[in-house]
Amino acid sequence: MEEDRLNSPHTSAISLEIFGHQLQFSQDPNSKHLGTTVWDASMVFVKFLERNCRKGKFCPAKLKGKRVIELGAGCGVAGFGMAMLGCDVVTTDQVEVLPLLMRNVDRNTSRILQSHLQTIFSLSGPKTTILLGYEIRNMVVHEQMLQIWKSNFEVKTVPRAKMDNKYQHPSIHLYIMGSKAQQLEVEKEGQHHDVEVPEVGSTDKHGNDEDSESCSGVDESEDCSSKEVLEDTKKGAGLEGGKLDDWEARRCGAMAARLLRDIKIT
Repeated sequence: MEEDRLNSPHTSAISLEIFGHQLQFSQDPNSKHLGTTVWDASMVFVKFLERNCRKGKFCPAKLKGKRVIELGAGCGVAGFGMAMLGCDVVTTDQVEVLPLLMRNVDRNTSRILQSHLQTIFSLSGPKTTILLGYEIRNMVVHEQMLQIWKSNFEVKTVPRAKMDNKYQHPSIHLYIMGSKAQQLEVEKEGQHHDVEVPEVGSTDKHGNDEDSESCSGVDESEDCSSKEVLEDTKKGAGLEGGKLDDWEARRCGAMAARLLRDIKIT
């Protein structure tokens, strides 16, 4: 019976709490495509993950970085749940369904980023310096997150020259952030305060860090990451005869995952 269903076919969107985040998934039950409806099975699936993620094979520690391919993703509920547990998720469906799927991914990614930003706000004050490490896995998500940070904080990118010679990678970025209001006050007064965001590198006339890597766009990022990873692997990992330690093996694995990410199976 209809009243026993988890999702009503008459609504244009459903709200679902997943891992503490209130997410919203658009749907179009009246379209001729099956994938434009949030199916009950996807909701049962993601709530199963939520209930069993504290330990065992579905805990984030074991799923982080695992590559997941979701066939027939529809509105994206199940794939989003896997992504929130740390998986690298590739969602697929018919061409006609993709616009709705992409809209749901963008909408809920923004919701989660806003939630994280609110957490940072609640923990910080005008004299707080925020240090953040981040590995880029999706350039679209990364650009959205960076814009949110820059609209609320003074953001500095730590150049790779300041990092450990070995423990660094083109896709791993470090950021130092501070209060925008405080930074403006420092610049206005023309003097240094102990709350000033630390200078980590010089900037060019466009405001970019001169000695840090910049990849703006999906294609450019892929080229940049792939080339630099290959060079770093040759120099640091000693492929000509040396042995890989744990760090080098992890980075080689990450490189392989990125290179294989866009391979399409037909």
